[in-house]
Amino acid sequence: MGRKVNPISFRLGGVKDWESRWYADKDYATQLHQDLQLRQMVRSRLANAAVSHVTISRSGDQLTMNVFTAKPGIVIGKGGATVDALRRELEQRTGKRINLNIEEIRQPELEAQLVAESIGEQINKRVSYKRAQKQAVQRAMRSGARGIRVRVSGLLAGPSSMSRAVTEKDGRVPLQTIRADIDYGQVHVHTGGGRIGVKVWIYKGDILPAGEIDIRPVAAVPPPPERPRRASRDSRDRR
Repeated sequence: MGRKVNPISFRLGGVKDWESRWYADKDYATQLHQDLQLRQMVRSRLANAAVSHVTISRSGDQLTMNVFTAKPGIVIGKGGATVDALRRELEQRTGKRINLNIEEIRQPELEAQLVAESIGEQINKRVSYKRAQKQAVQRAMRSGARGIRVRVSGLLAGPSSMSRAVTEKDGRVPLQTIRADIDYGQVHVHTGGGRIGVKVWIYKGDILPAGEIDIRPVAAVPPPPERPRRASRDSRDRR
């Protein structure tokens, strides 16, 4: 059961930060529920914009939302029409003034949520899940990932088959190392044969505190064992 801990929540306060950054005393549940609704609204309106995650911060009557996307042109729209319409809709829902910032993701191959959604879309289009897994792993490693693990589970061979899980991985993914920067994403795909789940872990390296130096020794390759020497013919004759 220990392996089922969410890698992001396991590292909150260390190498990961909260996606909702505000403090509330009495209205905590109301504001948290509102954050969930706002994120769901953004994802539904920008379903084709490859949105990875949305951070929300509050200060008085002002609310700031940062949308991280791999396709900022689709989010902004022609002359900013799409983002302005989305901002007005969010303000009508919350009744507050909203600052909507669009942040571009320059390497979507290293965003676990986007990788999981891409694999899910390919499976929904009847692409082989093994091919989608291998291509995602290869692209992530070429983009600079230290390690990646992709797990696809469900009725992979059709509705009449047994449920199973297939994992494709490359490199290292140290889930128990807190300083390891591991991104995690998951998605569920509803196909004609049943429901299929996709989980992705991407290891990007270690994050050390300021001023700390990684002094871990490099593992040395042990020398090959020496082969025993055979006795010469003269020494055997003396015996």
